[in-house]
Parts: sequence; C-alpha cells; structure tokens
Amino acid sequence: MSYGLNKYIKNLLPRRLFYRALLIVAVPIIVLQLVITIVFFDSLWIKTNKGMTKALVGEMKTFMVAYDNGQYNNNDLSGLFSIYLDLNVKFKKDEFFDKPLKERWFSPIDRTLRRELKSNIGVNSYWFDTTSYKSLIHINIKHNDGYFEFFIPKDRVTSTSARLFALWITLPALLMITIAIIFLKNQTRPIVNLAKAAERFGRGEDIDEYRPSGAMEIRQAGLEFEKMRKRILRHLNQRSEMLSGISHDLRTPLTRLKLQLSFIKDKDLSDKMSSDINEMEAMLNEYLQFTSSTYSEKDETFDISELTEDIINKYNNKNISKKIIPRVYMNGRKNLIERSLSNLINNSIKYAKKIDLQLSKKNNSVIIIIDDDGIGVPKDEYQNVFKPFYKIDKGRGDSKASVGLGLSITSDIIKSHGGNILLEKSPLNGLRVKIFLPL
Repeated sequence: MSYGLNKYIKNLLPRRLFYRALLIVAVPIIVLQLVITIVFFDSLWIKTNKGMTKALVGEMKTFMVAYDNGQYNNNDLSGLFSIYLDLNVKFKKDEFFDKPLKERWFSPIDRTLRRELKSNIGVNSYWFDTTSYKSLIHINIKHNDGYFEFFIPKDRVTSTSARLFALWITLPALLMITIAIIFLKNQTRPIVNLAKAAERFGRGEDIDEYRPSGAMEIRQAGLEFEKMRKRILRHLNQRSEMLSGISHDLRTPLTRLKLQLSFIKDKDLSDKMSSDINEMEAMLNEYLQFTSSTYSEKDETFDISELTEDIINKYNNKNISKKIIPRVYMNGRKNLIERSLSNLINNSIKYAKKIDLQLSKKNNSVIIIIDDDGIGVPKDEYQNVFKPFYKIDKGRGDSKASVGLGLSITSDIIKSHGGNILLEKSPLNGLRVKIFLPL
C-alpha cells in the first residue's frame, strides 16, 4: 500500500528539475503567507471589525434611547451625534419599511453587521445596504410608526489598513517567487546545456568545445564530460588512422596476389583463388566502412519523405509498393540514412518478390516499416543478425556475396541518430523491419 501511495505522489510531482526546485522554494513562501494572512484576518482584522461594529450599534441604540427620553430636542440630538460621532440620522414616518435585503454572505462587513444588528435590534427590525454608496453604509432601523435612517462612513466599521496589509503581504511574496524563478533558471540552465551536449555527442554530431558553467558540482560534471569527449575523439581519430594504414598495407599484397594469379596455368585453381581474394577484398572494404568514424559528416535538416521516394525510384521496381506521407523533415546525416535504407531495400529485393514500404509520423518520431514476402528470419535470430559478420545458415544469410555487415551498419546508423530498429513477422509472411527515428 505504501508503494502505491509513493507512486501516486511521484506521479503528481513535476518531472523536471526546474519545477521541482521551484516547488521547494515556492510552497514554503505560499504556506507562510497563508498562515500570516489567516492569523491577521482572524485575530486582528475580523476581531477589530467586530469591535468597531459593536460600538457603532451601541451608539445607534444610545441615540434611540435618548430620542425616546425626550429630554433633548430631537434636531439638536441628531446634530450632536452627527458632529461628535459622525452619525447622520433622520427619523422617517413610513409604514413601508420592508425592503429587499441584499445578502452578501462573502463580505466580512455584512456578516459582522448582520450579526450585531440581529442580536441587539431584532430579526425583522433592521435593513442595511453597503454597496449603493462608495463610502457610506445605509442602515434603517424600525422604530414605532416609522424608522431611523442612518448614514454611516464605512471607516467606522472597517480598518483601512487591511488593503495595505494585503498589498504588502502579496507583493513581497510575488517578488520573492520571481527572484527565485530567475535564480533557479540560471542554476538549471547549465544542467540542460550539459544534457543537450551529451545527447548531441551521443548521436555523433560535431559539437563545439563545451564550456562548463553554473555551480561547482555542475562545473565539475561539465569538465569531466569535456575530458571524456576529448578522449573518445582522440580514440576515434587514432582508430581512423590505424584503419587507413591497414587498408593501405593490405591492398598492396592483395594486388600482388592478383597479378601472380594471372601467371598460374591451372585456370580452375586460379579462378578459385581469385574468388577468395575478391571476397577478402570485399570483406576488407565493408569492414572499413563499418568501423570508419561517422563524425566527419555534418548534420543537416532534410526531407526524409523525399529521400525515401528517391531511393525507391532508383530501383525502378514494380514489385515495390509505397505509402509515404509528404514533407517530413528531420535533422541528421542524410547520406548515412540513405545508406541504411538502401541496405534494407537491397536485402528485401534480394530475398523477396513483393515489398511494401510505409513512412508515417507519430508524435515526435518518424516510423518507417518495410515488409516483404521472403523466407524471413527466425524469431530467435532477430538480435543476432545485427552482430558484425554474423550469418544465418539458411534464409537470408545464405549468400557468399554478403559478409554479414549490412544490418550491422544499418543498426549502427539508426542508433547513432537516437533511433531504434526492430524485426518482426511481416503480414506478407516474410520479414518486417520497423525503424524509429526522432524528429
């Protein structure tokens, strides 16, 4: 149960580091502001308003008692309350006292005023309006054959510092969160740059020298990445130089062997030895192509739909059917993608009669599916055929013209672009090759 709860909480939390860090910073600030606001409104603002409203209702009751006492002139009494207590009051003889009461239950002023009037005046003996006038409260209180009409300033029942307090409690919080967002953005940017550089280098792209930045730990990770990148490039350059030397050294004795074979009188023996030498030379060429570095070719943005159309058109084969959506652009090494697709189509043409090629786009990936009606590949050999120089004794691998590097090269190219290649059973009862490439 605890595992399921932990998993549920993890799914609710953001996945990116920036938003997680922002959550760590913003949540305490927001909670602190909410606690301070609740304490202020509960202990200060609401209680202060309640006391001010209670005092106001007491003054109105005092006026009504003095009015009924008859010791003072009513006009003089109203003038005294207006001058000294800012309480404008007038008695009106009107039997139509009842008016629609505007219920505003969300307003603290209305709730406090309603509570005090109900407890001190009576349930159906008052009416008030706090919205018709901007700075006044209109209160009517039933009395004998008429009612008292009071006009009271709103600052008599509410504290003017509440809005200022709300402003001062909100603006600093927003300012602190904004500053935190800026600082967090600056702290996470080096991590994002390092991830992008590692992703590009992993795909085989030629990147400029990476400059570490940010906190000390992030700089350390960036420096180690740059050292690793230089070691790998040095290793690749050394391998290329070594392979160039091997190519030069091996081609010379092979050429001499071909010349010496021409002097052999036994033609059958000469042809057999020549065939072996040609196969050795083909294996050498394909091996050099497989192991040669692909970092020399620059990435470019190209239309893979158009590239696939051009490859199919070169074969001019009526047995190849296609379903390609137009204008799908991707970034990569165009010549290598062309070579990998040509390898797959060549295999299908060599071992099948009917070929179906589909190119579609889903989310941020391009999907290429090649189906044929050939003999296919056994399911337990799906992973083995991608190994260099691996041949199957039956089906597709039974060919002297192949040295077993076609699918290895294709897989290496696809994966160097961040994609994947899978083999499945084809609906045509042959082999299905499915390629995923990121856009």
